[in-house]
Amino acid sequence: MNNTKTLAITLVCGLQAAMLLSSCGHSEGKAENKDATKEVVTVAATTLHKGKLASILQIPGELVAFQQVDIYAKVSSFVKKLHVDVGSEVSTGQLLATMEAPEITSQLSGAESRLKSQEAIYLASKANYDRLHETSLTPGTVSKNDLDIAQARMKSDAAQLESARAAYKEITDNRNYLEIRAPFSGIVSARNVSAGAYVGPTGKGSEFPLFTLQEQKKLRLVISVPEAYTSYLANNSEVGFTVKAYAGQHFTAKVNRLSGVMDTRLRSQHIEMDVPNNDKKLMPGMIAEVKIPLNTADSAFILPKTAVVNSTVNIFVIRVTNGKAERVLVQTGHDADGKIEVYGNLNAGDTIVSVASEEIRDGADLKHIKLDK
Repeated sequence: MNNTKTLAITLVCGLQAAMLLSSCGHSEGKAENKDATKEVVTVAATTLHKGKLASILQIPGELVAFQQVDIYAKVSSFVKKLHVDVGSEVSTGQLLATMEAPEITSQLSGAESRLKSQEAIYLASKANYDRLHETSLTPGTVSKNDLDIAQARMKSDAAQLESARAAYKEITDNRNYLEIRAPFSGIVSARNVSAGAYVGPTGKGSEFPLFTLQEQKKLRLVISVPEAYTSYLANNSEVGFTVKAYAGQHFTAKVNRLSGVMDTRLRSQHIEMDVPNNDKKLMPGMIAEVKIPLNTADSAFILPKTAVVNSTVNIFVIRVTNGKAERVLVQTGHDADGKIEVYGNLNAGDTIVSVASEEIRDGADLKHIKLDK
């Protein structure tokens, strides 16, 4: 019986000990799980400050002649003599070509004869009227009707004289068109006819111009600036450019003309710059690589691009507040050299995680924060 009591006590004590051990093991497991759910992240951070981004936008441009004109013949004629050729440098009013049209000479002779005849008729009618008018001063010598008829005849002859003069001037002007002259100083870049060719406003030979004249001592640099960058250029803004023909050599130009409208196809603004070219080193048609400085006018918060998280939902940065992660929604501006402008509920001196990601949850503990220099 004593043995039976001893066995019972032993079983009870063993059961209590097992329960106690089980309870202790379960409590330790809960503590471990609780510690495991507490997120601790080691991160690098940077101090937020304001600054200005300075970068360069490179876009292609084209050099074109400051002035360019295709010169045609005004009247139907034949090329008598060419005084210039491709590459000739000419000045304003210089004779480029002489044309010939025999019918114009004949027309001019006829118009001159009609003009002289009409002048004689007018002088006769005027003399007749002057005599009648002088005689009419003596009462009863000339009837008023005769005087009025003489005056009307004189006015009619005067009108005919003006018509003859206009016809003579028209033919004279047409004859002057037989001399082709340069409208401005420049270089002849093309010649499409030879002596003896028939040219004119209509007919064979008139589909191509006699000459193409370009002003090359000053060129236009033409570019199309995308909408996002139009605010960086204004009148007198200076840009640099290079051309393949002169590798390593840099040229400058100033903005002179802005179209003021956006091209509906390219969503860009047409901008022109004047380029002095007295040495004619640059040529129309060259493609230029234009470098536009993108210097912001106002300062903004600057962060490394890695500090900005562009998620599918929003854009944010992670601010360190009392050792915890705080997501702050931001908007981004221009970027350059691995840095970007950010706008949002931020303050200068804030500590921002410099390499952020969506894995860093809002409210997570951030330990061992290392500030970037």
